[in-house]
Amino acid sequence: MLSKAVIEEVLAVALSTGGDFSEVFVEDRFTNNILLQAGKVDSSLSGRDFGIGIRVFKGFNSVYAYTTDGSKEGLLKAARNIAQAVKGETYITPQPLVKESFQNIHQIPINPREVDKRRKVEFMKKAAEIAKDYHASIQQVMVRYFDEEQNVLIANSEGKFIEDQRVRSRLAIQAIAGRGNDMQNGFYGPGAHKGFEFLENLELEHYAGEAARIAVTMLDAAPAPSGKFPVIIDNEFGGVIFHEACGHGLEATAVAKDNSVFANRIGEKVASDLVTYIDDGTIPNEWGSVNIDDEGEKVRKNVLIENGILTGYLIDKLNGRRMGTESTGSGRRQSYRFAPTSRMTNTYIASGSSTKEEIISNTESGIYTRYMGGGQVNPTTGDYNFAVMEAYEVKNGKLGKPLKGATLIGNGPKTLQLVDMVGNNLAHGAGMCGSVSGSIPVNVGQPILRVSEMTVGGSKEDE
Repeated sequence: MLSKAVIEEVLAVALSTGGDFSEVFVEDRFTNNILLQAGKVDSSLSGRDFGIGIRVFKGFNSVYAYTTDGSKEGLLKAARNIAQAVKGETYITPQPLVKESFQNIHQIPINPREVDKRRKVEFMKKAAEIAKDYHASIQQVMVRYFDEEQNVLIANSEGKFIEDQRVRSRLAIQAIAGRGNDMQNGFYGPGAHKGFEFLENLELEHYAGEAARIAVTMLDAAPAPSGKFPVIIDNEFGGVIFHEACGHGLEATAVAKDNSVFANRIGEKVASDLVTYIDDGTIPNEWGSVNIDDEGEKVRKNVLIENGILTGYLIDKLNGRRMGTESTGSGRRQSYRFAPTSRMTNTYIASGSSTKEEIISNTESGIYTRYMGGGQVNPTTGDYNFAVMEAYEVKNGKLGKPLKGATLIGNGPKTLQLVDMVGNNLAHGAGMCGSVSGSIPVNVGQPILRVSEMTVGGSKEDE
């Protein structure tokens, strides 16, 4: 992308007014987005985005700027501009850049950029047909396809010089079922750190069928009741609750500024003994995985909570300074337009020993949530509310009628304490996570589990 000589000069100029650390992040990204509606391509967008981010530290403070001018003159101008925001008494000479290597854990047999769009559309049409043919009540099906190739180069004044290529693919299927004025949605959006082979090997019958099944099932659902009940949350995307309500509170972005309920609590019991919470960016080909983070650190498996005890945080370089600790390989950003900060990769609750059947049969009365929808959380307090896409009544240890309009309301740390059964069927779900460093691909995951009591907000029809 850029020569070492140019980058070394940029790093030196960025430090010329007294900074104590400088960094260059170079990104060259290729993307494809296709939308299929009513069996036809509604839009197809392809693009390339190239840019460079330059960052300088002085103690606990950071200054960041970016440019799309990759010429030596343009980069030196940006470096001089950013240096003007830093004033220090000591000049630090950057270390000579030494190229680092690593073993790429993500094999990509078929780069999506080399695949004709017509082949991609064929798979999209097949998924749409499966969903549309599921039931006569399916009124509309939308299929979105996405792939990207992101090439990054990261260099800093400590001598780091490292490059990586990241390739991701995703297919998102939305089905809408209707009967009279009642319209219900179903959604499934699998993704992976893979190339076009991901689409070729995808079980379209399962994913498209599930999107349609959810929508059709919810047409006959009864309004969800309101109150406090035991709640069973199924695996895979069910983990979004703990991602939002707990995961963000374990990021140094919040912890370093004491804006988290988990700040200064290492070694304390913060969850049920059954809960072990992990962030692992090293899982081969998973949607949220990377070889290196966006600060050039090798990612790792970070155990955050072990058997209920808080054992660690997700830490980036700057917040590591503020906390007096090293990075955990958790610095991530959407693109060169954002400075990195601590973010999740693949975050999940580890498997327990109970089966799904045991958890349901041991629940006298409550609610079973099969698929979660969206939600919101206050990371400072951990308070959250989440919509449920598909839910069922539980009575006398058995699943009953489907329920619609349910919302789960609670507090993340309290919910962690109330987990009283954890299943053995861990699975991950792909999603996008937004924070101060932009929107990034992440996995959420968990096995099926039970929370002994949660507040459930019911449908308006039940009020």
